[in-house]
Amino acid sequence: MADIHFGTDGWRAIIGEDFTDENLVRVIDAAAAVFKEDALAAGRTPDNLGTLIIGHDCRLDAHRYAQLAAEVAAAQGFTVVLTEDYCPTPTLCWSVAHNDDAVGGIMLTSSHNPAEYLGVKLRMVDGGASPKEFTDRVEACLAETPTEARGTYQTADLMTPYLESLRGLVDEEAIREANLSVVIDPLYGAGRHYLADLLRSMGVTVCEIHNDEDPTFQGLHPEPISPWIDEGLAKVPELGYDAVFINDGDADRIAAGDAAGNYVNPHRIITLITEHLVKDKGQTGRVVSTVTASAMLQRLCDQLGLEFVATPVGFKWIYGEMEKGGVLVGGEESGGIGIPDHVKERDGLLMALLLCETMAQRGKSLGELVDDLFAQVGRREFARRGVTLTPERMEEFCQNELPTFEAATMGGYEVLGYDRRDGAKLLLEDDAWVMMRPSGTEPMVRVYAEAGTQEEVNQLLDAAEAVVKG
Repeated sequence: MADIHFGTDGWRAIIGEDFTDENLVRVIDAAAAVFKEDALAAGRTPDNLGTLIIGHDCRLDAHRYAQLAAEVAAAQGFTVVLTEDYCPTPTLCWSVAHNDDAVGGIMLTSSHNPAEYLGVKLRMVDGGASPKEFTDRVEACLAETPTEARGTYQTADLMTPYLESLRGLVDEEAIREANLSVVIDPLYGAGRHYLADLLRSMGVTVCEIHNDEDPTFQGLHPEPISPWIDEGLAKVPELGYDAVFINDGDADRIAAGDAAGNYVNPHRIITLITEHLVKDKGQTGRVVSTVTASAMLQRLCDQLGLEFVATPVGFKWIYGEMEKGGVLVGGEESGGIGIPDHVKERDGLLMALLLCETMAQRGKSLGELVDDLFAQVGRREFARRGVTLTPERMEEFCQNELPTFEAATMGGYEVLGYDRRDGAKLLLEDDAWVMMRPSGTEPMVRVYAEAGTQEEVNQLLDAAEAVVKG
C-alpha cells in the first residue's frame, strides 16, 4: 500500500501507480470515518449522520472511481450523493454549502496536475477547504488494508442549481447589452462547456477551445500558465475578440488575456475584481491573499481603506480567514479567487463572469481596465519558477538553509526585511520582493519574484534559483 500524505490541497497520485482502487478505498474510508466522528460530536446520531456529496473531474475513469468512493463512504452510514457527470470543484463546494443536510464533500480531482494524475480533495460543511488538522486526522485513520464494506448512494444533477446561482451574482442585462466576445479555454478540464454555455446564454459570443472529451488532454497540462495558455492567448487577436478566460483542471482557478493576446495574470485579476466589488457593486470587507500577493493589491487596499491580510500559501489558510467573517474576497497568485458570500472556496467560473461584468459596466476592454489599474497603483511584473532538486539537496536546503537564510542583497536589490510565514520572503526596495518555498504539491522548491520590470523579476529569480541550488 502507498504511503499517503495530503499536501497543500489534497492527495494526488498517478493513476494505476499509487492512485489505485485499493488506495482510494483507504483514503475515502479514513475520510468518512473522520467526517463521522465530527458528525457525532456535533450531535448527529448513527442513524442520521447527514449527507456527503461527491464530485469528480474529467480524468481517466474518474466517474468509476467516484462511484467506488460513494460506495465506501456510504458504508460508514452517510447518505451519499454522487454527481451525475463531471463537475468543477466549486460546484461540489457550492452544493455542500447549500445543502442543509450536508456535513462535507469529497472531490476526485488532481487540479492542475498532468492528465495521468488523479486525487482527492476534502471539503468541510461550508464547502471550504479542509484544514491541516482535519487531513492529519485522516492520515492517522488510514488502514493498512482496504475495507471491503460497501453501501448504496444516490445521484443528482449538481450543475443546474450551481450555474443558476452564478447567473444571479452578476448583472446579466449589462453583460448582454455589452455585446462581448470571448475565448474560453478550459484546458480539457471540468469547466468545459459549462462556462461557455452560460456566457452564450447571457448574449456573449464565445469560442471555446480545448473542450474535447479526451482524458489524455493531448499532452497539455491543465495549469493556467505558459506554455499551456499560449494557444488561448493567440486565439483572441486572431478572432478579433475582447478577451480569453482560462481555467485549470477543476475550474477553481483563472487566468486571462486581453484583446491583443497579452497575459493578464491572477495578481491583476484579483486586484481588478476587488476594485469592481467596492467601486461598482458597493461592497466592503477584508481582503485576504497569500504572502505571494502583489504589491498592487496592498496599494489598492490602502487607497480604498480596506484591511489587507496575508496568509501562508494555500487556499486553506484563506479559508481560515473567511471562517472568521468579514472577508470581501480572498485569492492566491496561482489564480484561485473566492468570494465567501458565494462559497468559501475558489471559483474560476465566477471570476470570469465578474470580469465580463466589469467590462460591461465600465464600457472598457480588459486591456483598458488593466491600464487604468496601472495608472492607479503602479505597474508590477511577477513570475515564478519551479526548481527541481535531488532528494539530498532538497533536504539540505529545506531543513538546514531555508529556515535561517539571510542576505544583504538579492538580485541587485537591498534586502530590507523578511517574512518567514511560508518559506522565506525577502522584502526589497520599492515594494519588490523575492521568495523561496518548498512546493506543497510537487517535489520541488518554488521561487517567486515581483518588481517593476520583467528584467528585474528575472534577475531576482536567477539569484534565488542560485541560492536554492547551492
